[in-house]
Amino acid sequence: MAQFLFYGQESGWTLGGFALAWSVVLLLTRADVRASRSARVAIAMATLFGVMMVDDPGPLKWLLFGASIGMATLLPLRGFDDALRWAGRLVVHGFGSIVAPLRDAGRLARARRRRPRRRMVAVAPMLVLPVLGSALFLTLFAQANPVIERAFAAIRFPDLSDVLYRTLFSLFFLVMIWSSLRPRRTLLPQGFMATPGKGPLPSIGRHTLILSLVTFNLIFAGQNALDLAFLWSGAPLPQGVTLADYAHRGAYPLIVTALLAGGFVLLAGRSGDRLVRRLIVLWVAQNLLLVASSILRTVDYNAVFGLSGWRIAALAWMGLVALGLVLIVWRMLRGRPVRWLINANALAAGVVLTAGCASDLGEIAARWNVAHAKSAADIDLCYFESLGPSALLPLIEVERRASGPVLRYRARNIIGDVMADMRRDRADWRRWSWHNARRLSAAEALVGQRKPAAKPHFCGEPYREQASAPALTKPHQS
Repeated sequence: MAQFLFYGQESGWTLGGFALAWSVVLLLTRADVRASRSARVAIAMATLFGVMMVDDPGPLKWLLFGASIGMATLLPLRGFDDALRWAGRLVVHGFGSIVAPLRDAGRLARARRRRPRRRMVAVAPMLVLPVLGSALFLTLFAQANPVIERAFAAIRFPDLSDVLYRTLFSLFFLVMIWSSLRPRRTLLPQGFMATPGKGPLPSIGRHTLILSLVTFNLIFAGQNALDLAFLWSGAPLPQGVTLADYAHRGAYPLIVTALLAGGFVLLAGRSGDRLVRRLIVLWVAQNLLLVASSILRTVDYNAVFGLSGWRIAALAWMGLVALGLVLIVWRMLRGRPVRWLINANALAAGVVLTAGCASDLGEIAARWNVAHAKSAADIDLCYFESLGPSALLPLIEVERRASGPVLRYRARNIIGDVMADMRRDRADWRRWSWHNARRLSAAEALVGQRKPAAKPHFCGEPYREQASAPALTKPHQS
């Protein structure tokens, strides 16, 4: 099936179809998967990601499908405990799948050696005379009969290099699927990647913790005071520092700072001292303000330079960091185990990643940029072109609203090229995807059968018209 769908072909919906077939085969061939409730949940998640790939394939969806199918494979052998240990189990299972077919082939060979069978050495002398005699007579007949000679000349042996590539291709998928059908129980030791237990840290004394937390709180208070003064209140920045520079430079380093702080809080929170816990709560509150400032920095930067899919992902990541800090404090105050904290964060991350799979971040960013654009300087056609089909409908909106001929011409060229590529994908049943088919139908309803650009074009810097001549008209109010 993999040979038929993927070898020498570009993938489209076929990636999701293969994933769905894999899920069905796993469910039908393993009774323990059908009997395990947690494994059935994992199969349901794998099916969900397979359906998403039928609609619009992507690497993140395939990665989450692989994690889901791996958990469905292993859950009947070992129940779910915490996400950290299961991440390790999936990694070990992935590396172990490389040798799984070889291991089972060795077992099969040993089983065959135990059976009484006729040796090939005894059969070989019986074949020598028939084979050599037949080859000799066929050679003589070919010399004497032109019909037989032409028949032999018409025989075309397969290209050995193609046979080799196809064999390696099949072996790759065999290795990938085999271990899910025959998982190895010994790859799941009980103590693998055990989570740390409770109890105070003997290496960090009470006075050291208090002094560290007081110092950290003072330092963070200074940073938060600057953010409140310049970022939140809108006070003028010092000369030579722009708001865009202030926002962009601090967004990601401050998130790293919050992550480091969260790790320290996770360790220090194991202390039962009341003063230490109060200082921790105060510090986490300051970290939450720091994360909120990072989000505001990113939003302000997007307002100046435009939104992108990666910036949307960064905002989601910042939200997860903030949630993680809250969960750390909740765990400390409620006496929850570390396993609860790990699973809660993993669940939140899984929900965010699944939501990201269900949406097209590139299209969301392109639509936001068009809706908030006031001039051609706000439209980065290079970025739109890199998005491909995701930017098709937003590009049509750019063309419709453009008042300058240059911007309209460049948008039309990109639209024509993107639609031509999508029509080629639609004509190939392997590369077809449901989402792109809907996009193309909507675009054709708006602009018709747009042809690709007549001449090759290169998207350089975004086109900037004079400030006195607005490049875009205002969007229509519905």
